[in-house]
Amino acid sequence: MQRYGMVIKVKPEKIEEYKKLHASVWPDVLKMINECNIRNYSIYLKDDYLFSYFEYTGTDFEADMEKMAADPVTQKWWSVCKPCQSPLESCNEGEWWANMEEVFHQD
Repeated sequence: MQRYGMVIKVKPEKIEEYKKLHASVWPDVLKMINECNIRNYSIYLKDDYLFSYFEYTGTDFEADMEKMAADPVTQKWWSVCKPCQSPLESCNEGEWWANMEEVFHQD
């Protein structure tokens, strides 16, 4: 199992919309997240930052993320969520959510 932390900005005028979307995530999106071996997934909000945490239980993260990205329902979900978000300036090429380095963990 691999833990992931990611961060992105949320546009201040879109915070309530983003919260409303995530209060009732589409069932097919949740199903795809599960099929792509993502567990224990949470998104936190502080000011205009979103922090996500999840655990990946599969064996090929890149292939699972490609599967998710190819899913038409997930693509539609992202098209609704992305206008609420602003990537960090420090994102790597091709990143939307910025990957974070884990510097501490205790079980």
